[in-house]
Amino acid sequence: MTRPSKILAVSALAVAIVAPAAALADYPADKPIRMVIGYAAGGAADKLARPIAEKVSKIIGQSIVMDYRPGAGGAIALDVVARTPPDGYTIHLTDSGPATILPNLRKTSYDPLKDFAPIAMVGSGGTVIVALPDSPAKDVKTFIELAKKDPAAWSYGTSGIGGVAHLSAEQLKSVTGMTITHVPYKGGAPALVELLGGHIPVLFSSMGSASAHLEAGRVRGLAVTSIKRAKMLPNVPTLAESGYPGFDAQIWFGFVGPAGLPDNVMKVLVPAFNEAMKDPDIVRMIENEGYDPLNLTPAQMHDKIKSDLVQWAKVIKEAKVTLD
Repeated sequence: MTRPSKILAVSALAVAIVAPAAALADYPADKPIRMVIGYAAGGAADKLARPIAEKVSKIIGQSIVMDYRPGAGGAIALDVVARTPPDGYTIHLTDSGPATILPNLRKTSYDPLKDFAPIAMVGSGGTVIVALPDSPAKDVKTFIELAKKDPAAWSYGTSGIGGVAHLSAEQLKSVTGMTITHVPYKGGAPALVELLGGHIPVLFSSMGSASAHLEAGRVRGLAVTSIKRAKMLPNVPTLAESGYPGFDAQIWFGFVGPAGLPDNVMKVLVPAFNEAMKDPDIVRMIENEGYDPLNLTPAQMHDKIKSDLVQWAKVIKEAKVTLD
């Protein structure tokens, strides 16, 4: 090979090496970003993700398209994202169910701590404990006293086995010594119908599902399971205020990408999502869905996932919760 030929060969190799890096540095390129949602269109996750995605799209100047992958309680979507190249063109809105509860209930194809790059938290919210207005349980203290005195006369309903509502109740049972029976339903709506019909005495419900009935006076809020009072239900006390200091059981939603997102991608996405979630319309939307905005750094979000994995592992083990 002649000297000019060697120079050309080396130059071509240099271009081949530098080109991908240059392309990566120009993020986002003229290519849509995929937002994976682990539930059906129109659900709680979609209602949160879509307006935030629209705001982020305007901030970074690139379109974001929704990709719905429902199934297995959100686990299918997490599996899809875990196997996606970390190029910044796949983002996922996950929640504490598939990210921190499900891995404690069965083997998952993904590791919630190793397979994902936290980007930004959206919000969190507790479960609200509700009873009928004529219930002898006028507050959570009375409810616990009555349930401990006569466990056979009391039970509690939830939207299903293994959800945050179910585990919140089991955590409360562990703290208080109650032994009442869990009555799971296939969703929050049928569970509320059963409570209103007098078929169950108490329901651990999502705030969004119960809020209209609380406002109309059809049910009474005994307590919320979050550490702070919910902005949606400011008049309902926390369990911490009701005699159980430090009690905190919440669901959260947050954005992640596949593990290994490059720094230049994170430097675009993290500020963009943080800016979007400071928008008053976005804040109002999050609160209207029953959650309080939660501003955490990616490192803090990682720590939250880690601590929640430990929290739910303890509850699940003590209560002997299974999906069978």
